[in-house]
Amino acid sequence: MKISQLMVDISPLRMSREFRIVFVARLVSIFGLGFAAVALPMQVYEITGSSLLVATVHTTSAISVLAGTLVGGMLADRGDRRRLIVIGRTSAVIGFTVLAANTLLLDEPWLWVIYVIAAFNGFLGSFSTVALQAAAPGFVPRGKLPAAGALIALNSHLGNVLAPALGGAIIAGLGMGTNYAITALLSLLTTFLVWRLPRLDPSTQTHTQPVLAAIREGAGFALRHRVVGPLLLLGLAQVLFAAPQVLINEFTDKVLGGGPTLVGLLYTAPAAGALIGSLTSGWAGRAQHTGGLLLAAVALCGTAVLGFGASTWAPLAFVFLTLLGFGQVVEQILRYALLQSHTPDHLRGRVNSVWTAQSTIGNSAGALTLGALPPLIGAAGALMAGGTLTIVSVGALTLAFTGLRTARVLQEPAPKPRNKQ
Repeated sequence: MKISQLMVDISPLRMSREFRIVFVARLVSIFGLGFAAVALPMQVYEITGSSLLVATVHTTSAISVLAGTLVGGMLADRGDRRRLIVIGRTSAVIGFTVLAANTLLLDEPWLWVIYVIAAFNGFLGSFSTVALQAAAPGFVPRGKLPAAGALIALNSHLGNVLAPALGGAIIAGLGMGTNYAITALLSLLTTFLVWRLPRLDPSTQTHTQPVLAAIREGAGFALRHRVVGPLLLLGLAQVLFAAPQVLINEFTDKVLGGGPTLVGLLYTAPAAGALIGSLTSGWAGRAQHTGGLLLAAVALCGTAVLGFGASTWAPLAFVFLTLLGFGQVVEQILRYALLQSHTPDHLRGRVNSVWTAQSTIGNSAGALTLGALPPLIGAAGALMAGGTLTIVSVGALTLAFTGLRTARVLQEPAPKPRNKQ
C-alpha cells in the first residue's frame, strides 16, 4: 500500500460545503471547551480548596449532559436539526459570558453560579452534539462515512492535545475571566458558522408520533438490529474496562516511581496515538471487513491496557498508552461508519443519543470500577484485569453476534441534505 493511501482522506471536505462548516465549527468549539475544561475545576478549587467539590461540579455537568442527550435525541428526530445546533451553541455563548462576568466583576466569584452554568451548558449544549451527530452523515455519501469519521476524530484529538495547554497559558498570562471571555467569543463564532447550514429536517417526520411511542421505536431498533445492538454492547465493554486514565497517577507513583512530569507525559500518550491513527486512516474507506476490524481494534485497546498494567519501565508504559490511543481512534472511525450507515436517518437522533448516554454512564461507571480495585489487587492488577476483561468481552461478542463480525458499511448513497432555509 502506498503511503498516500494511508494518509487521512479529506475528500468529504472537498465535496460537501455543509461538512466543511461542521468540521471548522467543531474544531473551534473543541478549543473553546478545552479552555473551559481547564478553567472550571481550577476556579472551583481556588474558591473552595476541595477536590470533592470539584468532582461535584463534574457530576452536575455529567447528569445534565445525560438528560440533555436523551431530550435532544428525541427532538433531533422531530424537526429542524439546525435549530437545535444553534440553540446548543447559543447556550455556550450565554453560559461562558456569565462565567466571565462572575469572575471579572466580583471580588469573589459566586460558587452557585458555576454550578448553575455547568447544568445549563451541559443540558442545552448536548442538543448541539446530538443534532450534529444525527445530521452530519447526510452531508456525504455512505461510502465516505469512514473518511468523515476520521476527520471528525482528527479535529477532536487536535483540540484535546492543544486546547488544555493553551487554556492554561491564557489563565496564567491573562487570568481566569479572560479565559472565559475568549471561550464565549469562540462559541459565538461557532454559532455564526452553524447558522449558515441549511435547514436540516430528518428524512421522515416524527413530530406527530407520541413521545413514548417514539422512545419505544428508537430503543426497539437499537436492541433488535443485528449490527447496531451489538455495537452498543461492544462500546459499553470498551468504556467500562479499557479506560485506564483514572489509575495513571497511582500507577506512576507506586509502580513506575515517577512524578508529575511523567504523569503528564502518560496522559498525552493516548492523544498522540489517536493523532497518528487519524492521520493514517486513509485505508478505512477501502476496508471490506469493517466489523471484524472493529472487533480487532477493541481487542487491541484491551491488549494495550493489559500491557500498560504489566509495564515496569516508563518508556514501555508510554508505548502501550500510545497504542491504546491508536486502537481507540480506529474503533471510533469504524464504529461511526457502521452506526451511521445502518441507522435510518429518521432514527439517528435517538440512536446517537443512546450511544452518547451510554458513553457518559459507561465512562463514569468504568472509572468507579477500576478506581475501586487497587486497594484489593493494586493499580497494576486493576489495569491488567481491565485489559483482560476487554479482550474476553470482544471474544464473547464475536461468538455471539455474527452480524457484527461480518458487518460492512452500507454503500448506497445517503439522502442529500435539504436546502430549505
